[in-house]
Amino acid sequence: MSVFAEDLLQAAEAAEQVIGEAVRKLERTVDRNQWKVIEAFQRHQVSDFHFAGSTGYAYNDRGREVLEAVYADVFGAEAALVRPHFASGTHTIATALFGVLRPGDELLYITGRPYDTLHKVIGHAGDGTGSLADFGIGYREVALLPDGSVDWAGVEQAVNERTRVVGIQRSRGYDWRSSFTVAEIGEMAARIRSLSRSAVVFVDNCYGEFCEELEPTQVGADLMAGSLIKNPGGGIAETGGYIAGRRDLVERAAYRLTAPGIGGEVGAMLGTTRGIYQGLFMAPHIVGQALKGSLFAAAVFEQCGFETKPSWRDPRTDLIQAIRFHEPEHLIAFVQGIQNAAAVDSHVVPEPWDMPGYEHPVIMAAGTFIQGGSLELSADAPIREPYIAYMQGGLTYSHVKFGVMKALQMMRNRKLL
Repeated sequence: MSVFAEDLLQAAEAAEQVIGEAVRKLERTVDRNQWKVIEAFQRHQVSDFHFAGSTGYAYNDRGREVLEAVYADVFGAEAALVRPHFASGTHTIATALFGVLRPGDELLYITGRPYDTLHKVIGHAGDGTGSLADFGIGYREVALLPDGSVDWAGVEQAVNERTRVVGIQRSRGYDWRSSFTVAEIGEMAARIRSLSRSAVVFVDNCYGEFCEELEPTQVGADLMAGSLIKNPGGGIAETGGYIAGRRDLVERAAYRLTAPGIGGEVGAMLGTTRGIYQGLFMAPHIVGQALKGSLFAAAVFEQCGFETKPSWRDPRTDLIQAIRFHEPEHLIAFVQGIQNAAAVDSHVVPEPWDMPGYEHPVIMAAGTFIQGGSLELSADAPIREPYIAYMQGGLTYSHVKFGVMKALQMMRNRKLL
């Protein structure tokens, strides 16, 4: 059995005392989200025959159809597209954007530069990769204000007759800012409507599902997308993504996923249906475990003199816990400690490397049962100033606690604490 130094155990116990009331509030959110999911299953009369797989064209796959109806219900949307064919969150978001945007249109992000892996999707004119720019779709962004809020004066100047999609990234990505709450996204949607009646409000909802009681499509977003190997897959779905929102927009995204005129009517689920259903059922609870772990991590590292965002005192609206370190050595030791706590590949020592889709060397701890599964305990960081590690996930609170303790122990062993 692993033994931690007595003072580290005392620090952990002190952190748990500090976060007690925050955990109780979190558990109330978990309850309400769990009940919401169960009631959606009940309304659509989910039965075991819905879990059967499909092959070939998979016309009339009733399990798939009901699954998408359940997702739409849970998210308060008109329709949803939930498929194992989405390879990642970036693929899912790109499918939504390519489905809605047309040559001559413009995509405007109002939450600053989006997550690194979307930069190649946006692209540059004539890059030959099939990016948005390669199809004559314009792109602009409005940087956030220093306090992390939307620069509405800049947005008003940026919106024009070409603005077809206004993008909102709910999560912080690799930025030192607070993630946006659902209420804030609702306010953004309302203000965008006052500037443009025709613009589609799109939300990158990755890392955010079930962290609050409502989702962006319940407060005015027209379309949102996310990954099943993050929150809504519940640690069970092995691959896939979802797009939810207005029926006409979801249909256009489906045409991009398959082909015009075919859309969501086809797509064999190949044995994934039960796992996606069960993952959705488990998601509120597992997200709650991860968030409880994030509260613990924030409290412990604040005690050690590091800055965290969000603080354990702040409301949670996504999975990501950012911790700012003083030197790259702190950051590397932290990530390697998280890896060392994994049940899978704990013997592997992650090192910074030039990962496809990222602009700086990145170090990643990813000892997961599902490759890239961000609902499982993981951590990553670009090796650039400021030295910020981004921890997310944890299928059980005990695992997150173990990982945080391992990271502290590794930092201590290297005389970094």
